Amino acid sequence: MIDVQTWAPALTILASIVTATYVAWRLVLLLAPGLYRGMIKNNTISVDDFVGGPPSPTSAFKSWFLNRLNVGTRVAKKEGYPLKTEDSDKVAGLKVTSRNETGKEGVATTSSNPPVVVGTIRMGFGHHRIAYAATSWGLGEKKGGFLGLGGDDKDRETFFHDFLNIESEEAQLIKDMDKMYSKGSRLASELGGTVEKFWGSLTKSGDEDSLRMTYQFAEHMVPLINGLDKNSPIIASHSMVACAAVAAGFKNVINLVIDNHAQWFVVVPGCLNLVQGPSNYHSLLKMGVPEDQVQIAGHWIPRDLVEGIPDASARRTARRKAGKPLRIIIPVGGAGAQRKFIVNLVGALSGLVKEGKVQLFLNAADHEHMKEAFIGALESNDMDYDKVVDMKGVQSFREKMLTEEPKKNVTLFTYDDYFTAVATTDILCNVADVLCCKPSELAFYPIPKLMIRRVGDHEAYSAMRASELGDGTLEVREVPEAVRYVELFLTTKLIETMNNSIEANNKIGIYDGCKNAMRIALARSEKM
Repeated sequence: MIDVQTWAPALTILASIVTATYVAWRLVLLLAPGLYRGMIKNNTISVDDFVGGPPSPTSAFKSWFLNRLNVGTRVAKKEGYPLKTEDSDKVAGLKVTSRNETGKEGVATTSSNPPVVVGTIRMGFGHHRIAYAATSWGLGEKKGGFLGLGGDDKDRETFFHDFLNIESEEAQLIKDMDKMYSKGSRLASELGGTVEKFWGSLTKSGDEDSLRMTYQFAEHMVPLINGLDKNSPIIASHSMVACAAVAAGFKNVINLVIDNHAQWFVVVPGCLNLVQGPSNYHSLLKMGVPEDQVQIAGHWIPRDLVEGIPDASARRTARRKAGKPLRIIIPVGGAGAQRKFIVNLVGALSGLVKEGKVQLFLNAADHEHMKEAFIGALESNDMDYDKVVDMKGVQSFREKMLTEEPKKNVTLFTYDDYFTAVATTDILCNVADVLCCKPSELAFYPIPKLMIRRVGDHEAYSAMRASELGDGTLEVREVPEAVRYVELFLTTKLIETMNNSIEANNKIGIYDGCKNAMRIALARSEKM
């Protein structure tokens, strides 16, 4: 028998705690709408109108509370930082913006037209990769040429505007946020199981509140873009950049929507949201995104890869028919996740590499831990390798691969600088036979793809897009299954089939997303 009198004090205390908690929560919900309204009162754009109405009391508190965690009691500034431009030492003709520490206002330009600004944030490799892809279509001749425009925009400059290149307290806020995301991605990839499932659920649960929080954070980022010409078309490869541009008053803003999974936080109110495929377009319309603010453009691909599709496909098919080694490029993402899976895959392929049937191009990027992991895997499996450590080296390697074979069956690419780390995969795609990567922004690339284990659940839909288009596999989550696909590439016409799909997709403009984004931005500019 339970002695009720003995437990009575404890039960009374527990009941009091529960009651007090309930009353406190009801009080919080009562106050939440007012706190939320106070937070958004000076916003340029109404996110609530965009998503179909104001938040519930719970959502209002969630948005207010998480914004407090992000920025504290900080008051958003509006005045833009003075900017300057310099010629890129990586991309000919491209201007790169940064903060002008002298305090001089305005950005010098040699053009009579305001520049096209491609805005991004160096968070992982994906957003930067897409931004550079977009700039590739903004450089060079335009009148009556590859953009098919009637107006003469030949003298319009293209600016690469990375928020993190503007040294400021706002940029530091972004860096702090990115550190948390990158750490979460690496832990999820390494630990797997429940941790991976939890992280995956977070990455695909971008509801209306996620957009509210993204936009509210972007209101604090306005100074990072407000130093640019308001007449400039803004092409954003990160939704936060597009949000900040809209909040700053830019009228010609284009948001390049990432992935193939419709979520509120990847779209932006008050601008044109371009998507890569029809399923995302349908889903966003169903969610309630206004029809005049969303449009299909195609995949986000750099110009040289698109224009090189016929030759690259022909080379791959010829290599397979001649029985030459299968060239597989394996890149590491910006967060440096997937170490365990990729290292195990390299070991599992060691037999085929030693037999001369497979060549590996391993891009460790600028991650020291991945460089060490790759070297450890190669040495433990007695695999000899060459190393490439700079831009000159990777460009020279690519030129040789057009007509020659590498001296060794494994080449490790490892760098100290961020740009070369990102660019290497793009540079090598047209001389590789297969791209082996997680279903990130690379899932949309015009090269036969082996889609390996995702880092976030939202990436699964990108692998589905590749598979349905015929230029990639479905997601492969286990190393033996990945090895089996490599064997199929070696023994069947799978490479040739994927190449045929790539060429067919190219003819109908599937890979013209960045080209179309630039064309649309310039055409809209002519009307304004």
